[in-house]
Amino acid sequence: MALEMKIRGLMIDPVTNMPIIVLRDPGSETVLPIWVGVFEANAIATQLEQIVSPRPMTHDLLCNTISSLGGRVDRVVITDLRDNTFYATIHVERNGDRLQIDSRPSDAIAIAIRVGAPIFVEETVIERSRAGRDSADPDPGEQLRRWLEQVDPEDLGKYPM
Repeated sequence: MALEMKIRGLMIDPVTNMPIIVLRDPGSETVLPIWVGVFEANAIATQLEQIVSPRPMTHDLLCNTISSLGGRVDRVVITDLRDNTFYATIHVERNGDRLQIDSRPSDAIAIAIRVGAPIFVEETVIERSRAGRDSADPDPGEQLRRWLEQVDPEDLGKYPM
């Protein structure tokens, strides 16, 4: 079963200096931080800020291609978490056919926000993320995840969705 989540924030991990997308279930306190690359975070941030590029960027190109081929992005799903790596699929509907395209979560999220598609996370991903947080000797990333669960939403920035 998948849970719909919204982007709650985009921030920099003070320990690793890497960007983090923070997803949150609007109906609960459940959060899911996903560490991403700088370029992927930039693609998400520019869309959240509604900055228009003079020429299509990679995610825009993919959205345009899907649309030109008669497809529509129905949703994206964060499907798995293995060895600290998240996996996702982009669900496309075309002429009654449903396609699932393997993707990195950051790319799937960048596409979802461009087309207004919902973002879902499989419950097993949330459980595995929590299990990592419950270890006896948490690493700095795990400490950050715990902090994210307790942080005031206003501290995460201006990206309520």
